[in-house]
Amino acid sequence: MLFSPMSTPTLPIQGFRVNALTRLLCSLLLVLVSTAAPLAQADPAVKKAFETRYPDVKVENITRAAFGNLWEIYAGGDILYTDDKVSFLLLGTLVDAATRENITEARLRKLSAIKFSDLPLDQAIRTVIGNGSRKLAVFSDPYCGYCKRFEPDILGLKDVTIYTYLYPIIRPESVPVSKKVWCSKDRVKAWQDLMLRNIDPTAGETCKNPIDEVVTLGRRLRVTGTPTTFFEDGERVAGALTRDIIENKFAAIAGAKK
Repeated sequence: MLFSPMSTPTLPIQGFRVNALTRLLCSLLLVLVSTAAPLAQADPAVKKAFETRYPDVKVENITRAAFGNLWEIYAGGDILYTDDKVSFLLLGTLVDAATRENITEARLRKLSAIKFSDLPLDQAIRTVIGNGSRKLAVFSDPYCGYCKRFEPDILGLKDVTIYTYLYPIIRPESVPVSKKVWCSKDRVKAWQDLMLRNIDPTAGETCKNPIDEVVTLGRRLRVTGTPTTFFEDGERVAGALTRDIIENKFAAIAGAKK
């Protein structure tokens, strides 16, 4: 979707509102066929021009995009594209036509990566399988259907430690159920009973629990849906992943450590 800054568009980033037309048009796939260019550092003039037009939007990163002689602007958890003069803003998905790689998605994973060691692991349910050498953290809602599909796949992994953050955002009933799971004598069993066998937890919900803190954490990390998985290298992937995808990611992380 192409906008002129003079038209003051509504954008799907913090500080903007999104109208229905924008939601529809932003879903269109943008494919640019061009020679890939190496990423360059931000041009101060581009940053200044953008911030002059949109002073309420915090720019987190600006770099030269890999295609089309565009600038990539990362703000509010989203990626926008523009030219040297910020004479337009481009919303959409940038795809490498030769490899069919979703460039925008790959860049978002890099830009939104976290430091895994900064996660408050004591606020998660810890499940250890095998030697537990490989690690991942999953934000999950007890009423999330995709989370229930995802659970058997991650439990089928070998030598993994799974940190499950109870993230009740789907409906109000998610909050008390999450608290009951946390207050259970065996949290791992209570969670697996609920997600795999549809057995509701029977514990009370008044014990000291981190549910509110986890919701705050998820919002700070911009976790907008469940399941959302964070790998040990800090990259996140939204949605229910297949076991093969997870294994491939683990292999890439292991290879990067060598």
